[in-house]
Amino acid sequence: MDLTALLVQLVSGAVGGSAAGAAAKQYSLGALGNAIAGAIGGGIVGQLVGTMAGQMIEGWVGNIASGAIGGIILTLLVGVIKSMTAK
Repeated sequence: MDLTALLVQLVSGAVGGSAAGAAAKQYSLGALGNAIAGAIGGGIVGQLVGTMAGQMIEGWVGNIASGAIGGIILTLLVGVIKSMTAK
């Protein structure tokens, strides 16, 4: 595991989570919640993609894309679960 790659995935996940919260306001967790959920999702999905895809998706572009996608997915997933349990 490369520490630089993990940091890039965490940051891009936080940005992706914040963008997802801004785009889907009904599932937003607040600014800090979106960033935290996005960072966690970016780190997890980024590491999974790096492990499974291996050499196909490597480098900065792969780290940024997988981190952002992971951040978006986890932020929206947590937002949907939160809105369903609030009813």
